[in-house]
Amino acid sequence: MLKKIYTLFRQKAISVSLLVSLIAFYQATFLNFTYYKHVLSALSINSLDDVLFFCTMPIVVFCVISALLSVFIFPKLIKLIACLLVIIGAWLSYFMSTYSIMIDRDMLQNALDTNQAESFALVTPSLIINVIILGILPSLLILFVRVKPIKKWTYYLLRRMITIILSIAVIALVAMFFYKNYATFMRNNNGIIKYLMPSNYIVAVYNQYNYLQYQRIPFTELGDDAYQVPIKNTNGQKNVMILIVGETARANNFSLGGYDKPTNSLLAKQNVIYFQNTSSCGTATAYSLPCMFSNMTRENYEPQLANKQSNALDILQKAGINILWVDNDSGCKGVCDRVPNVDITEKYKNNFKQCRDGVCYDDILFSDLPQYLDNIKSDTLIVLHTIGSHGPTYYQRYPDEYKKFTPTCDTNEINRCSQEALINTYDNTIAYTDSIINQAINLLKSYDDRYNTSLMYLSDHGESLGESNIYLHGMPYSVAPKYQTQIPLLIWLSDKYQQQENIDTDCLSQQAKNDQFSQDNLFHSLLGMFNIKTTQYQPQLNLLSRCQIANQGEMVKPL
Repeated sequence: MLKKIYTLFRQKAISVSLLVSLIAFYQATFLNFTYYKHVLSALSINSLDDVLFFCTMPIVVFCVISALLSVFIFPKLIKLIACLLVIIGAWLSYFMSTYSIMIDRDMLQNALDTNQAESFALVTPSLIINVIILGILPSLLILFVRVKPIKKWTYYLLRRMITIILSIAVIALVAMFFYKNYATFMRNNNGIIKYLMPSNYIVAVYNQYNYLQYQRIPFTELGDDAYQVPIKNTNGQKNVMILIVGETARANNFSLGGYDKPTNSLLAKQNVIYFQNTSSCGTATAYSLPCMFSNMTRENYEPQLANKQSNALDILQKAGINILWVDNDSGCKGVCDRVPNVDITEKYKNNFKQCRDGVCYDDILFSDLPQYLDNIKSDTLIVLHTIGSHGPTYYQRYPDEYKKFTPTCDTNEINRCSQEALINTYDNTIAYTDSIINQAINLLKSYDDRYNTSLMYLSDHGESLGESNIYLHGMPYSVAPKYQTQIPLLIWLSDKYQQQENIDTDCLSQQAKNDQFSQDNLFHSLLGMFNIKTTQYQPQLNLLSRCQIANQGEMVKPL
């Protein structure tokens, strides 16, 4: 019987294009039931648009797999790769559907750490049946099916190229009409992508490889030569600086930079210097945050290398500067690992006035600051890492009293809101950030009799709010719109700090208005503002150096 089926099956040959299409269809449908089940449980289907959005998902998966398989020229290689993908998919689909596990690097590491006895305990009759039906049998069909011989290689390669181009075109077409749906849904349910095969285990293997490579890189100590240069005309008081790192704030919506809505009404009354043209290192926190504190510029930044060497905070600490990192966001991404730090969100998450669902308003950052400031004995840098304007839940980033601009988008499904409502909600987050920075300045002013104080604020990256149908952030820098790369940067200097450091604020204001700046300036500005001498310091990248009269016996800064 099996021989007859085999003979019948081998009688008719199919084209490589049809083979690729059948494999892609099988991967996009049968092996991704768990993914679609989780999508349906998370997706609120209330309209035809929602139905169409869901229907595009298997189409996109089909096109991606078709394009990837079409890269491989030889039919036998295509078959081999397809069999591997199908068998792995059948194996993993069982565990995902049975135990609801997500496939990522951590899960891969767990599997590698499992001993033989534990592994055999997971092998059940159901698993074997699942692998046979969904993996082995389809793989045998793929292996045994006859493929038409290639007669004209030029024509064959052209067909492969057309398949790739058509697949990309379909994906682009889906993005044109449903980008907003995808951006919102994936941001709100970012774990669901770990159910999608084969991308989940391919990414997991890639991340595991990178992790192992990263572990081999030795840590490089920078700034061991760092020391603080004495000031000639010091008033004898300690320097205290607050650095506020914003989240997802874009320069376009800061009224200090010319935006037509009063989003910075409080800071407009403070003597702040706003830098009009500032760009970020990346378009996501995980990239920009370590980058801005490293000694590398955006052009030569290498994330893995940056995480394995001293950053600005480390060098300041080596030079005797007291450091404190207070976090109300998603962590410091390794930047604060070697300095004192506090997860203020975790500490006060049960404060129901300022926090809900484990997320706190940014004024929680000031909970312990007065007590800390009361006991400062040496020059100090305090870093406040805000949750700022993190989306898509913009409406949860500010208390009700900061709902200045209406109507608002009070949902995480921003694709259901008008752009006016979405921008109003985002502007409210900026207005609240305005109050946070203002509060920090006023707090420093209250210590004017004890310290020389200063403040700097800059965001990690910007945000798209529907311009050209693009939302959120994280696009590749080379193609990212300016809304994702242009960030706010401002400085406030107390009169005592200006006098001690000989700062020409008129010069600084003119420079801030006309020149180009970036997160490359942060590393060197922090060292310069605390008068740290080290071979790592480049005065030309210090925001203040060109408007500062030399005041140190050993370190002369350019005029």
